[in-house]
Amino acid sequence: MKYLLNKMRKLYRNSRISHKLFFAFSIVIAIPAIVVSFLFIRIQEKQLYKDAMTTGSSHVSRLAEKLRSRMDTIENASSTALTQKAFVDFIHTNMREDGLRLVKFKQNQFEQMHNIIQSHEMISELSFYVDNPNLYEIWPEIYHYDKFKPQDYWVTLRDEGGAAYRLFAFKNGEHTLSYYRLVRLPGQQHKRPSIMEVRAKHSVFFSNLLEETGGDFFSVVMDGTNPTRYVYNPKHMFSRNAGEDLKDIFGSIHEQLDVLQQKSPIKVNVGDHTYYALYRYIAPLNAYVVDIASHQALMKGPRSWYVFVVAITLGVLLLIMLLLSHTTRRIFRRLDSVLFSMRKVRRGQLDAKIDTGLGDHERGDEIDEVAVNYNKMLDEVKQLMTQVVDKQLIAKNAQLHSLHSQINSHFLYNALESIRMKAVVQRQPAIADALVSLGSLLRYSMKWRSDTVALSEELANIQSYIQFINFMEGGSIVLTADLPQEVLRYAIPKMCMQPIVENAVHHAAPLGDSVNIQITVMVEDDSMLLIEIRDNGVGVDPQMLTSLQAVLRGDSNSPIVTSKSGLGLENVRKRLQLHYGEGCGLWIDSEQGSYTCVTIRLPWENVNLGGW
Repeated sequence: MKYLLNKMRKLYRNSRISHKLFFAFSIVIAIPAIVVSFLFIRIQEKQLYKDAMTTGSSHVSRLAEKLRSRMDTIENASSTALTQKAFVDFIHTNMREDGLRLVKFKQNQFEQMHNIIQSHEMISELSFYVDNPNLYEIWPEIYHYDKFKPQDYWVTLRDEGGAAYRLFAFKNGEHTLSYYRLVRLPGQQHKRPSIMEVRAKHSVFFSNLLEETGGDFFSVVMDGTNPTRYVYNPKHMFSRNAGEDLKDIFGSIHEQLDVLQQKSPIKVNVGDHTYYALYRYIAPLNAYVVDIASHQALMKGPRSWYVFVVAITLGVLLLIMLLLSHTTRRIFRRLDSVLFSMRKVRRGQLDAKIDTGLGDHERGDEIDEVAVNYNKMLDEVKQLMTQVVDKQLIAKNAQLHSLHSQINSHFLYNALESIRMKAVVQRQPAIADALVSLGSLLRYSMKWRSDTVALSEELANIQSYIQFINFMEGGSIVLTADLPQEVLRYAIPKMCMQPIVENAVHHAAPLGDSVNIQITVMVEDDSMLLIEIRDNGVGVDPQMLTSLQAVLRGDSNSPIVTSKSGLGLENVRKRLQLHYGEGCGLWIDSEQGSYTCVTIRLPWENVNLGGW
């Protein structure tokens, strides 16, 4: 999270001013407007849902009442039919015994029963199933009980009080509702009771109840025990939109139907859609009247509001962006020229001044003032840079010449004085050899065609110096320098090794004692050339060593005391740092009574040498 915030902060910092202004206006105006709009729409959605549930609950209650009213009509028709006692008695007698009696029955009792059926438009058929072996099945209203299926259904009717509805009749039940009623006759205890069936077609019984009304709810009547059986209007827009998902919708709703909680809306999810259902239980029919509505259909108004709000917001943001872009373009057009000039200066073009177009006595606005001061600053920077470079060159040359002068005068004075004393005391011809070595040393030290020489030249001068010192002081100093040929051609600063060897000669061993000096080279990380000058002498005092190392690291401002460490070590360090910078220089390491090792660090890339 912290990384993300830092990333966003950097992105904002590096953005253009016009983008920052656009972002600020968006936060202050657009985002609050969107939030308030969405909150308002959300409140409207809740209110719309509440109103829809209230309307749906009222509708399903009215629908349940109408169904009960129509069921009462069927029950009244059946009661009226049973009042025709002569008809009921005749179908339980021997109808085959007297043909004239049958004709009279047809003209009187049967016609009356037929008229009762015809007077009720809702009833499609009324049939009696009689356990009478002498029954005459000449009309569709009269059947022998053997034609009724299932045979033992009378037991269910008896247990339910003598009458019961079935949303789907036993016969042609896919499209028919039936009302079954027991016909109880005295003196028939040993026979099965007769059953009267009143049939009503679904298209008639549910006519105009399940028709599409243009509302958001879709009405369906579901069987209370069988979730796969239901009555609905297949032409309703809801059923056509649901398509193959309709059965899944009905099944999911049926699982949540509860007789005891009829006022709680049901919410189901099928596919990507959400549906709400309100229902009432019709006890005599053992069925549920259900009103179903799609969440998408109920919220189609607020959803269109969302699109409208987003469209308006995007339009406002686009207008703000255009206005800001136009305004900032006019305001910052000249500032862009300042930025362009600054980028040029960053690339090293110090002559990249800004053309303000102002006259001698014109001030201009704030941006013009910035441009004028910027041009003056460039002039001052160029002048200061010239002065600094000149001062650095003068100081560097002065330091180099001063160091050369110190080294030459010091060395010549000691050498000539030693030769003079040796010649006076010993008067030996070997002095000639010493003079040869001395001549080589003088020529090498006095001849400064360049500040760099080949490593082989510096090494030859050191060998002459060791030979001369051995002659002059009678010591046995051994110099070992077995270096590769390619390193001998390497260019190094002149007289950078000789002062270190001189310190080893004078401080490594007492006068006249022997000392071994070994010179080796190595490459560190393909970037630095290390020249090690190591002796096996008495070493350096630990306190002095710590002081020397602090100075060589740059941790101490105390100067190196000449009387203790020799002038040459400080001169070499200064020269190397003047020529190559802080990355190069000297390092000394020593163990008292064992060794002293001085390391010279130079750039490995030889092309960087010379031309100082």
